[in-house]
Amino acid sequence: MYSGITRGVFGVVELSRDPGALHFTIELSDTLASGLEVGASVSIDGVCLTAVRVQGRRASFDAIAETCRLTTLGELALGRRVSVERSAKHGDELGGHDVYGHVIGTGEILAHEAHGAQLDLTLGVPKAWLKYILHKGFIALDGSSLTVDDVRPAGSFKVHLIPETLRVTNFASKRAGQRVNVELDPRTVAIVDTVERVLAERYAQPQRTPNPEESP
Repeated sequence: MYSGITRGVFGVVELSRDPGALHFTIELSDTLASGLEVGASVSIDGVCLTAVRVQGRRASFDAIAETCRLTTLGELALGRRVSVERSAKHGDELGGHDVYGHVIGTGEILAHEAHGAQLDLTLGVPKAWLKYILHKGFIALDGSSLTVDDVRPAGSFKVHLIPETLRVTNFASKRAGQRVNVELDPRTVAIVDTVERVLAERYAQPQRTPNPEESP
């Protein structure tokens, strides 16, 4: 599990592909590399991956074909910088919301608007996701925990990014037409799906016709 607080962007220094997977290596900071072991979970652009090799500050990961299809990891190239967060540990300060690295798919940047030091991004997503994307609710974009604003029925919403978020992520360099990884807030998904299921079961039950001979 992650807190959705990205710790910085780091470069891809090795990359190879085969028919079933993508293999790549990232050079981390001393802080992020400290204590990292093979088997540890790391969020890369919001995707939960397992470290398969650790050599000093370099950590290597494998992404299977399905992961590459659903996320922007399929577009990785040598030299590209990616957002990184180590998994949360007991006692860590949780400044965002519960993020699991289970990306549902990608959203398209529709607008990139700077307002002084603030950056507003408008994202387009499938309409089916909108029931889980609520005004002032949480969403994770490329692993960063963000607050939702201006949800539109046509299939878009907006997020407002402060300078500190821009400093440790790639959002400042994103432009219209580019895509970002989207993870819906799991608590919102659980609540909405549960309510829908309960209501469907309730209204699916046949209505009993009262017997006029029965006492009221």
